[in-house]
Amino acid sequence: MSKILIVMSAADVWVRTDGSRYPTGYWAEELAAPHEKFVEAGYTVDFASPGGVLQPLDQHSADPAIAGEDCAHYVAHAEKALRDFGPLLKLDEVDIDDYVAIVLPGGHGPVVDLFEDSDLGRLLIEADKAGKLIGAVCHGPAALLSAVDEDGRWIFAGREMAAFTDEEEQLFGTAEGAPWLLASRLRELGAAHSGGPAYQQYNVQDGNLFTGQNPASSARMAEDMITALA
Repeated sequence: MSKILIVMSAADVWVRTDGSRYPTGYWAEELAAPHEKFVEAGYTVDFASPGGVLQPLDQHSADPAIAGEDCAHYVAHAEKALRDFGPLLKLDEVDIDDYVAIVLPGGHGPVVDLFEDSDLGRLLIEADKAGKLIGAVCHGPAALLSAVDEDGRWIFAGREMAAFTDEEEQLFGTAEGAPWLLASRLRELGAAHSGGPAYQQYNVQDGNLFTGQNPASSARMAEDMITALA
């Protein structure tokens, strides 16, 4: 049975420019919706993170006023999936040859640790070189920044992608004091970033790279990947 790897951040706080600590964690829909789609399509899904650390749930993603009326379903599915899987795999022990795809969900964690994680960078470079599918949604595309080759080149420069927009960060109330804004950073480093209306589903495919702008884009990202895998 083919396997897909979901890589989570290990961060539980996002340190702001004023030194304050903003609690973070995985965003339920961004983890649960793809997991649900992949399992329904017959794939086995593994979870990994830096050091095998289990990141907490971002409580904003359990608030219907913020995350929508379906959030309770996504929270329950994510918690069960993680509980059933057991201890997360350690990124430095993962062999990308075991997987047909790698997926990077959001929450703010990826802008804290995954964007500069060398083990993840190695896996992404190997995955891209082998033509494996790579998916990233919301703040997950920050993790793509880790894929810098031995010549210092970011391998995703020039690629078309979506990610949580600066406008969405501002509307969410986390733009002011952020060390850097994801969409701006992606463009600065050479990505062909595009976006749609705030908090509406918007997805981009560029070859083996599948990206989504926000939580509402999570399920579509997985569906597009499943279609491509088939």
